[in-house]
Amino acid sequence: MSKLREFLRQNILWVGLIAVAIPLLAHLWLQYKSLSQLEATLPYQRKAYLRRYLFEVVKKVITTYEEQAEMTLNIPHTAFNHNYPNPDYTPSTAIDFKMVQEHFSKNQFNGARLQFVGIISGRDEPSYVTISFYDPISCSFIFHKEDAESPDSEMQERSAAHAAAANWMAMIMTGTSPKSARPTVDERDPQNRIIVKPIVNEKSHVVGVAGMFLNDQVFLKNYLTPAIAELAPGWFPDEYGDVIVTVLNHEDKLVFANQKYEGKAFEVGWQFQFVFTDWFLGIRMRNMTEEEWSRRYFLTNLAFSVMTAMVLIGGIVLALRTASRAMKLSQMKADFVSNVSHELRTPLASIRVFGEFLKLGRVKGEIKVREYGEYIETESRRLTQLINNILDFSKIESGQKTYQFEQADVEQVVTETLKTFEIVLEQHGFTVKLDKAQQGLPTVVIDSEAIAQAFINLLDNAVKYSGDATEIKVTLGQQNGFVTIAVRDFGIGIASEEREKVFEKFYRVGNVLVHDVKGSGLGLSIVKHVIEAHQGKVTVESELGKGSTFVIHLPTDNSSMPKPVKPSASEDNSAFGHNLQVSSEAGR
Repeated sequence: MSKLREFLRQNILWVGLIAVAIPLLAHLWLQYKSLSQLEATLPYQRKAYLRRYLFEVVKKVITTYEEQAEMTLNIPHTAFNHNYPNPDYTPSTAIDFKMVQEHFSKNQFNGARLQFVGIISGRDEPSYVTISFYDPISCSFIFHKEDAESPDSEMQERSAAHAAAANWMAMIMTGTSPKSARPTVDERDPQNRIIVKPIVNEKSHVVGVAGMFLNDQVFLKNYLTPAIAELAPGWFPDEYGDVIVTVLNHEDKLVFANQKYEGKAFEVGWQFQFVFTDWFLGIRMRNMTEEEWSRRYFLTNLAFSVMTAMVLIGGIVLALRTASRAMKLSQMKADFVSNVSHELRTPLASIRVFGEFLKLGRVKGEIKVREYGEYIETESRRLTQLINNILDFSKIESGQKTYQFEQADVEQVVTETLKTFEIVLEQHGFTVKLDKAQQGLPTVVIDSEAIAQAFINLLDNAVKYSGDATEIKVTLGQQNGFVTIAVRDFGIGIASEEREKVFEKFYRVGNVLVHDVKGSGLGLSIVKHVIEAHQGKVTVESELGKGSTFVIHLPTDNSSMPKPVKPSASEDNSAFGHNLQVSSEAGR
């Protein structure tokens, strides 16, 4: 169980990601299957929707058209003044043309190019139908001559009117009551479409007929086009501008389109009822077929689902990564406290022992007293620098770390720092080889104490990780506009994947050879911050088993350097100060 907990703790990111990814992928698969099925059925649903729209357009147009036609043709039966048979029949006495004219004038129909009334003669033999035409423009009756010299158009209109009225005229002769007195349509001649209505008296007998010849273009312009424009936005809120409605005649020729288009005339069609029944009303979308529209709908929703899943996974990954980093950082802080405690305990124990020896007078001879004093001083410096590193790190984290920049000789800073570090080196049996620049180095703008501290941290780092090697090489140089300080050890080295991580706070390399090496893990992090504050950089080259080389690069161009900042009084009077040069806190 403990191993399992340890595994989960170390691999929480992957465990959490897998735990989330499996149900999420299952959800995406189900979503894909559902969208695939929807893609297959959506075209049929979409076409049914389009048919419903056409149905509503036809219903709106025909209802209005029929109601207005019936109102116009609903002539009072009193306008027809004769009974059948009537031997004294004459058209002028059988029809009250003034009453009919007044009715047509008051009840004009927008869409009639010619209107008419008809009646059958009152004689038994021969019986014939009399048709009288009314011009809705001039609001007057037109009495055509029925002879061979009449124009063909007049003959066709008269013939069409007689044919449309024939059934109703037969009812006048037989005295039959019609089942319905509503208007009917005769479209046997598409050039002369007629709406005709029987005129019925109070006894439900047909006494005459009224009719009209229809104007196709007026129907399209004044009835169909407004209905399309009115209904389309409600049915297609986001794409009504792409709706193309067409009308084809009985020869499949285009007679109407609400806008220009290319390709097929329609995807879905619907026939007119009552009138223009040989016309076919069609609809399509401008840019794509219904199958293409369904495909786009499928891809859009699938892409949205995938994007949502990716965002969710990304958020979970970030959350798990943050949690993992927090756990690692917590562990690093715990190790830091443990290591710092050890680092504090060791020099304190030495100081206490040597101090007790001196107190009890067990140390005889001036040389021995001086030797113990040097040990106490060295351990005190070590403690002071350890605390300075902790305080500096705290200031760095809070953004309160300041520097006092001034012109300085890097070679002098390095030489003086090595002198203060001699005792530590001798105690550990190390020797330092210093290679100075042959032609000398230019002065640079630096905070000498901060650079000395960074250099000490690199030296202490070299001491800790040299393994069995006891030589450290320090090289001063100049290249590409930088003064360089290189600290090289010949110890255990650093793996390539860990070279950049060693500058992170609390980070320590995972090499089994360094498990017993104590340190806070702050040294190199402080070095990086100090050098970057000087507009420089610190690099590392290393190979496992052959040692590491850390190089400080300080720019010789002072134009981009920050202005000197004088430390506050509290910093100048700090109990620990920033003037001590010895450290043991540069842990990798």
